[in-house]
Amino acid sequence: MIEAQQLTKRYGEKTAVDQLGFVVKPGTVTGFLGPNGAGKSTTMRMIVGLDSPTSGSVTVNGRRYAQHRAPLQEVGALLEAKSIHPGRSAYQHLNALALTHGIPRRRVDEVIDLAGLGSVAKKRAGAFSLGMGQRLGIAAALLGDPQTVMLDEPVNGLDPEGVLWIRNLLTGLAMEGRTVFVSSHLMSEMALVADHLIIVGRGRLLADTTVQDLIREAGGNAVKVTAQDPARLREVLAGPGIEITGTTGSEELQVTGLSAREIGLTAIEHQIALFELSPSTVSLEEAFMDLTRDAVEYHGTTGETLGRAA
Repeated sequence: MIEAQQLTKRYGEKTAVDQLGFVVKPGTVTGFLGPNGAGKSTTMRMIVGLDSPTSGSVTVNGRRYAQHRAPLQEVGALLEAKSIHPGRSAYQHLNALALTHGIPRRRVDEVIDLAGLGSVAKKRAGAFSLGMGQRLGIAAALLGDPQTVMLDEPVNGLDPEGVLWIRNLLTGLAMEGRTVFVSSHLMSEMALVADHLIIVGRGRLLADTTVQDLIREAGGNAVKVTAQDPARLREVLAGPGIEITGTTGSEELQVTGLSAREIGLTAIEHQIALFELSPSTVSLEEAFMDLTRDAVEYHGTTGETLGRAA
């Protein structure tokens, strides 16, 4: 488990992380999301002791990272895949880590196989592609067989087979009861693997929620209904927790709090003709963009604007 309490990091006048508080629980994949400059990397660096908090605290399994007797066996982290000596082979790199952390040599062979590095294990890491470098970084993170795994952009540079491998790896680790904390900009992947989300913007917590709840709050559970008698349909659907909106004189309603199936059955029961019944869909990316709109530091220029400027 990872627990942050009032975690704050300042660099001079800039506050990178601002009183951040969250808990990452075991047995789930927790996605760590936020725009560029939101403080994600700084937070992850503080978790593993690479940066010290200005104030507040962050612990892994009840202790600060530096207080663990065998930290590599407690938490495995991928923060920068290319932070290895380019002249060493993958095997040499992993073996050196194992020797300095009291990890059996057989574990080196296990993670090499796990990461699909068998054919390149004896090659210099400096010649690795970005994807192979990612695999080596993940192998190093898993070397100590840790209960907590923290990965920053793990699918960066991976081909489709590698992305699928990461997807299965993350869900498998969580099913084993481990704490899995993953930062990514790929919302499509987070939607597939994450059980929980921690979303930050400008160093502050914006949401601590599930994927389903975030999408629902963004309007992802609304149902569009077009009825012959919308006023009558509104009456029969009304109830606690149900929100119905629509323009006066229009046959179209937006219903929140009921499924399309429930609306259709109720309409049949009261003999109200329906012309359309369709759930609206909001992707995780759309929900994320809506939530973080005011927390984005860098806005690009649209192609239309560039065309006018030319």
